[in-house]
Amino acid sequence: MQKSFGSSQFNQSDNSKGGNSSANFSQREADLAKREGALEEREKLINEKLKALDDKLAILEKTRQDLVAKLEKTTSLSAEDAKKILIENVEKDLASEISKKVKEAEEEIKLQSDEKAREILAETMLHGVTDYVSEFTTSQVKLPDEEMKGRIIGKEGRNIRAFESATGVDVLMDETPGVLILSSFDPVRREIARISLEKLMQDGRIQPERIEEVVRHTQEDVEKIMFQAGEQLAHEVGVYNLPRELVSLLGRFKYRYSYGQNMIQHTLEETKIGIALAKELGANVNVVRLGCLLHDIGKVAAPDDEGTHVDKGVAVAKKFGLPEEVVNCIAEHHEDKPFSSVNSIICYIADAISGARPGARRGDVEGYIKRIADIEKIATSFEGVEKAFAVEAGREVRVIVFPEKVSDDELPKLTHDIAEKISKEVMVPGQVKVTAIREVRAVDYSISG
Repeated sequence: MQKSFGSSQFNQSDNSKGGNSSANFSQREADLAKREGALEEREKLINEKLKALDDKLAILEKTRQDLVAKLEKTTSLSAEDAKKILIENVEKDLASEISKKVKEAEEEIKLQSDEKAREILAETMLHGVTDYVSEFTTSQVKLPDEEMKGRIIGKEGRNIRAFESATGVDVLMDETPGVLILSSFDPVRREIARISLEKLMQDGRIQPERIEEVVRHTQEDVEKIMFQAGEQLAHEVGVYNLPRELVSLLGRFKYRYSYGQNMIQHTLEETKIGIALAKELGANVNVVRLGCLLHDIGKVAAPDDEGTHVDKGVAVAKKFGLPEEVVNCIAEHHEDKPFSSVNSIICYIADAISGARPGARRGDVEGYIKRIADIEKIATSFEGVEKAFAVEAGREVRVIVFPEKVSDDELPKLTHDIAEKISKEVMVPGQVKVTAIREVRAVDYSISG
């Protein structure tokens, strides 16, 4: 009984639950049906709107095509041609605007760069200020009395011959009382002769054997002095460990002058200016440093060899295996070759600043004017030359020719002939650049009735 009752109770409970589930399911079906109807209605509405939109787009496309057809008919242009014209007009407008902006930017940069350049040069020249005092080597030796002239000449001139042979200089006895003149193209020889003669006069023993001994010792002393001067010059600009022979050559600047400017002073000043410029411009400071230091080394190297000091300087640099960039600085510091780098340009500028500043050089004004006049006279002496102008302190001559007398093919030969004649007849330091200019002009006149 107990078991049967329990089973009946369970079945009743299960039936109750089944009835509830059926009701819930029916409700869900009704909700889904309702939602599905709403979605179908919405989809129908969207399709209608899309159809209306397509109709409008079709109308707009037809209108556009009608307008394009009318435009082509009116302007006689195809759509592609009209598009091309439109693009060209836009490009012109943009180009004009861009050019305007670029020009404004260039003007602004130019103003700023000029100001910056002035600042750099001013700062650089301050770096070039030195406290070195020029020691001008004199060719005159003061004598204690007129009797000393006779002792220097010696019996039958044997003393003066021995002195000239040992020193390589000429001894001139002029009419000036108490003065003896030493003449030689080599300033080092002249300095050795001056010191030796002063030692001999002080010692009193003036005879051939003593002369040779004193000159030999003096030469050794001067070589030491020059080496010390070259070493000091190199160290002052921050260059070390140069070959001894190269340092000795630099030391010869101590007794070398160019237009009255001592070469050690010029080299020291020019190198400091070059270093400062290189730092400001971001160039290779070490190349500029060495290029400036050695730019005039040819002036004291192999005085008997042919060629300009630039050619000799390049030969010295190559002999000691210096870097190509340094060799180029030496080769291009007078524009004998086109500039190969900014380093060479800096060396050129530094050299010009040091040599051209007021008071740097004391050249013979009369000699300078005569040299300029001689260069121009030589240039105008050639057939077909109309005018000639010496510029750059005589380093360049610009020749203007008659175009009807000198053809373009004849210009190279004319410049070569002028340069060759100048080199033979005019004493000019360095090289003279000859530039020939041939200009053809067409002129006509209108005649009014």
